[in-house]
Amino acid sequence: KSVGEVMAIGRTFEEAIQKALRMLEIGARGLVGNPDFFDPGDIEEELRKPTERRIFAVVEAIAYGMSVERVHELTHIDEWFLYKIARVVETTERLKAQETIAVPADLLRQAKQAGFSDEQIGHLTEQSADDVRRLRKKHGIEPIVRQIDTLAAEYPARTNYLYLTYNGVENDLDVADDNTVIILGSGAYRIGCSVEFDWCCVNAGMTLRQMGYRTVMLNYNPETVSTDYDEFDVLFFDEISLETVRDVYEKTAAMGVIISMGGQIPNNLALKLDHAGINVLGTSPSNIDRAENRHLFSSLLDELDIDQPEWTEARSVAEARAFANAVGYPVLIRPSYVLSGAAMAVAVNDEQLERYLQVAADVSAEHPTVVSKFVENAKEIEFDGVAMETDGGGSEIVIYAISEHVENAGVHSGDATLVFPPQRTYLETIRRIRRIARKIVTRLDIRGPFNIQFIAKDNAIKVIECNLRASRSFPFVSKILKQNLIDIATRVIMGEQPEVDKTAFELNYVGVKASQFSFTRLEGADPTLGVEMSSTGEVGCIGDDFNEAFLKSLLSVGYRLPVKRILLSIGPMKAKAELLEPIRRLAGRGVELYATEGTARFLGDAGVKVTELKWPREGAESTVIDTVRARGVDLVVNIPQDDRAGELTTGYMVRRTAADHSIPLITNRQIAVRFVDALAVLDENRIAVKSWNEYTKGW
Repeated sequence: KSVGEVMAIGRTFEEAIQKALRMLEIGARGLVGNPDFFDPGDIEEELRKPTERRIFAVVEAIAYGMSVERVHELTHIDEWFLYKIARVVETTERLKAQETIAVPADLLRQAKQAGFSDEQIGHLTEQSADDVRRLRKKHGIEPIVRQIDTLAAEYPARTNYLYLTYNGVENDLDVADDNTVIILGSGAYRIGCSVEFDWCCVNAGMTLRQMGYRTVMLNYNPETVSTDYDEFDVLFFDEISLETVRDVYEKTAAMGVIISMGGQIPNNLALKLDHAGINVLGTSPSNIDRAENRHLFSSLLDELDIDQPEWTEARSVAEARAFANAVGYPVLIRPSYVLSGAAMAVAVNDEQLERYLQVAADVSAEHPTVVSKFVENAKEIEFDGVAMETDGGGSEIVIYAISEHVENAGVHSGDATLVFPPQRTYLETIRRIRRIARKIVTRLDIRGPFNIQFIAKDNAIKVIECNLRASRSFPFVSKILKQNLIDIATRVIMGEQPEVDKTAFELNYVGVKASQFSFTRLEGADPTLGVEMSSTGEVGCIGDDFNEAFLKSLLSVGYRLPVKRILLSIGPMKAKAELLEPIRRLAGRGVELYATEGTARFLGDAGVKVTELKWPREGAESTVIDTVRARGVDLVVNIPQDDRAGELTTGYMVRRTAADHSIPLITNRQIAVRFVDALAVLDENRIAVKSWNEYTKGW
């Protein structure tokens, strides 16, 4: 079920596994120092089940006093590993017993050699990570640089493939060079972070080397290009944490750190790095915070007289409920400093609001949660760009790309189907978006990549988000434009003022980015789209027009042609009406149509030939579920009416069955309309196969 992995390197098992657990970005401080996940009475059952939480159950069981032998009986984990974990638990108890400022040097060194972070030790001894750092430096306890022997000790090896450890006395090599720039990577692939950010990091490194800088990559994902040690002058395979970045910065004597290429993990460190005295290259950390902090950014938009959905900072459930009742449901809950819309949710009533607020508080405890009015049936538009310092000291946009979502607002931008250049956005809307973007760029003094998200409805344009970093759509728009936005952004960050060919914006073809989902591997998950991201990858396709590029993109993520039999289960009347004419054309081309009861009645009344399928109920002979299980259809279109329990339950059965049997599934009204429309005017034999150069030459 996993979609990514981390790799931690240490000189001991304890050191490596504690690093690895922190790298997972699940909020764990390591093996220990975490909230208690389990009640003592539930521990044995948790140990028997091999879930992703069992490692923490092992730690808690040993901490509660269970013997290593008993843990082995329940888990069948080799006792060698269990005794190592028991030693970490023992060290934890010794740390807890210490006076806050009196941790002995030998215990501190032992803890660091066992993989404890400064923040972890601080939590256990009730002091700050900075206090722990000062204490260990006072005792001369610092990490050393080790290199990976890529020749298995057969020959002398001198590599640039490095990691930090406290198990040793001297560095394998001196990596100090004041011409060094550190790039922080994106960490593990997971929902919300895939190869897009790695592409940005690698391209930034290539540009820096062309400019004559020595490049250092800090990352821990073993399956990326950025952790290929041939790509950078130095590769540190280690954590992307404040502590590790500070250590690498000191060891390399770097001139600065680029945090805007690796997505949200590096971006979250902006203020902390700045406060630690590290030179963050590009946009200033204080301005990054003004964009990332929902409250500060909303206040900034008010100052600039830029429209945004009504919002409030939720200090209590009662305050949030009063706001929701004043503006009317639905409302959007938005925590700050999170990736992929983690814990973001749309609430349609008081009960959901209270539940989602608690989840948001757990995910982003250090930052405020903003509740805003959710604008229904609005178009979402993305603005990717690079801004640089002007001769007068301000900022101006160097290059930009405006894309539109096929889906209405409410589907996370990482899951949405992106169209570039936009095909259904009014020219005046694009002009107004450009003007708003210029105002934001000037006020935030942006120096590098950025992304702004807009919603447009009835000629009203509202800003919903701004990220002062490369977005996941940068690789896509760079390839469509044939202009490398990351190369341009890197040059800007390093102080250059690159010239951009303005004719690059005149495109005579269309690009579509579609998302890849892994619902077949995520047993039980409801395969629907929402404000929290769920895709695990993406594709980009080019066509002479939208229909061609759109069909290519869907074929690339697993849809199949020809489509001869379609199951339709459409709740909203608006969706039924929009789909009626394309469905009628498909029926005229010989496509067999099956539909659930309400949809079948609507189509039948409109004169469309359709076979009705019953919902599962007592006495029903052939049901919609039976047909899907028997693979009796090539495509399932299931669009829920609303959030009513019965609607979600019956619809979920259809959606989940389609996912479990690998039948292409559409759950979004706009995607359904455009896909059925494209099928009605195109077939697979009319989809052109051309090279990228064929599309981009001659303009």
